[in-house]
Amino acid sequence: MSTDRRPPTPDAVTLLAEGEVEIEGRLPWSSNASFVVTLCLDGVSGRAVYKPGRGERALWDFPGGLYRREIAAYELSHALGWDVVPETVMRWDGPLGEGSLQRFVDADFAEHYFTLMEHEDLGDQLRAIAAFDLVANNADRKSGHCLIDEERHVWGIDHGLCFHEEPKLRTVMWDFAGEEIPEDLLTDIQRVADDMPEPFTQWLDSDEQAAFRRRAAAVVRLGRYPDPDPNFRPYPWPLV
Repeated sequence: MSTDRRPPTPDAVTLLAEGEVEIEGRLPWSSNASFVVTLCLDGVSGRAVYKPGRGERALWDFPGGLYRREIAAYELSHALGWDVVPETVMRWDGPLGEGSLQRFVDADFAEHYFTLMEHEDLGDQLRAIAAFDLVANNADRKSGHCLIDEERHVWGIDHGLCFHEEPKLRTVMWDFAGEEIPEDLLTDIQRVADDMPEPFTQWLDSDEQAAFRRRAAAVVRLGRYPDPDPNFRPYPWPLV
């Protein structure tokens, strides 16, 4: 019998949190400085998107530290059990300072929300992302922020403009307006709102936590995907 005992292969979160980081290059068309990086740990390698705080543009309506909201979005997705957001962690020791590291999704980048809506088998996954945006108060759900991987799993990315205490929902995902939100999604939302886990709440201040509870309660009470508010700019720009 072999006595060779190899160390376990690091999972995605461990690789993100502990892997050696090397910058490959900057992501094009990103309003903030975002980088594709290579990670290596115990002979295992992978890629991630690195968003350092020092690369953020100042915004009038969101405080600095948008990368913290990226991490909060992953923790909310994890707490809900929906696998909407790729694994995302804080790295204090990034090459350009503290920031978020998110697993790079090797996606078909010709696809985005508007093309994914043409595939009936993806409807449930897209409805989950739309419900996620309601409770996360996503102010920037562009079509290109929905990615499909080789296993036909749809991921949502770019959540730096989420969790504001004021209503700021801007999204291209209005196709479900008026539909009932699936009961299992409502149950998950209620569960997390009733007992918000610390890995999620640590990234939000007290006002943002209170606003999340109010939004969750409103979503559960309404039980439907809302219509866009005609008195509010409901679409991001650009759309894709």
